[in-house]
Amino acid sequence: MSLNDAQPAAGGPDEELIQLISPTGERTPHPEYDRWVEDVDDDALAALYTDMVAIRRIDNEATALQRQGELALWPPLLGQEAAQIGSGRALRRDDFVFASYRENGVAYCRGVDFSDILRVWRGNASSGWDPFELNMATPQIIIGAQTLHAAGYAMGIKFDGGDQAAITYFGDGATSQGDVNEALVFAASYQAPVVFFCQNNQWAISEPVRLQTHTRIVDRAAGFGIPGIRVDGNDVLACLAATRVALDRARTGNGPTFIEAVTYRMGPHTTADDPTRYRDANELEAWKARDPIARLEAHLTARGMDPARLAEDAGRRADEVAAQLRKGVIDMEEPETMEVFEHVYAAPHSWLDRQREQYGLYLNQFTADAASEGGAR
Repeated sequence: MSLNDAQPAAGGPDEELIQLISPTGERTPHPEYDRWVEDVDDDALAALYTDMVAIRRIDNEATALQRQGELALWPPLLGQEAAQIGSGRALRRDDFVFASYRENGVAYCRGVDFSDILRVWRGNASSGWDPFELNMATPQIIIGAQTLHAAGYAMGIKFDGGDQAAITYFGDGATSQGDVNEALVFAASYQAPVVFFCQNNQWAISEPVRLQTHTRIVDRAAGFGIPGIRVDGNDVLACLAATRVALDRARTGNGPTFIEAVTYRMGPHTTADDPTRYRDANELEAWKARDPIARLEAHLTARGMDPARLAEDAGRRADEVAAQLRKGVIDMEEPETMEVFEHVYAAPHSWLDRQREQYGLYLNQFTADAASEGGAR
């Protein structure tokens, strides 16, 4: 996909994208969406800036930990900070999040412990946290499966008469999966209070988005009877506004909304990936000019904030989370061998019990062999 297909020219708005802050930091008024962020003053914008700096530092620290052998794998979110923080900060505590493996910025917004974000990637657990404690499901590895979970949960909200909403995150590549399309069908049919938040980061591993669709991803929603919003995914204020609109629609009984946040994955798909093999370096450089953090910093500077003070305050928070993250990983206790059978099913399961017994017998033979060798000596 060419840059012009996805984003506005640097410094100028794109009529197809909801944009409230331009890539060069100017505020771009919008008659429909401005009212949704009237409460966001300079201090609130500075807080969003700090959030984005903090999760970028988490991302960089986790990448370093993987390179140092402390994690088995890590899926970077570099470049997608605005989409995740903007949408994540729009949620209420009683809303429920169904995410993929890349929404670590949303997990940060929900208050997930930094160690728990990395627990799965270290191989110490099959899930990182209690979903019902934070109203966020643990990351879904199967591409697009979380959209069905979100649609079903949202149907439950409607049947119970609640005013909460569900939100599900997925990438552009996931829109080619059957699960996503089935979720859209159910959500539309039952007018479920769910927000489908697609982060179009231009690449489904090594395949560009132009192979996923020959039209805008958001246009697919209309085929299901679901209204769509196409937002500048590198504009944190626009992402906040768009998500608030969609959540309000869900809460007031008007059903699902599909948001396409047009952004860019500046890092690899995972730390096992080498994007230089399939991605043009010039494309990466062009998108760096739309960096979501630099954009908000330019806007706040233009509004009279001291950039040095802004960076210092955000850097202090980033240092704090990075230290907690690294300490949590290094100090993480190794699980007991038989813990692998815990929390697989919600109720006792004879098939799992049989596996547990057989695996225990398998392990015991090594203990017996060692004991007999010791006795022989």
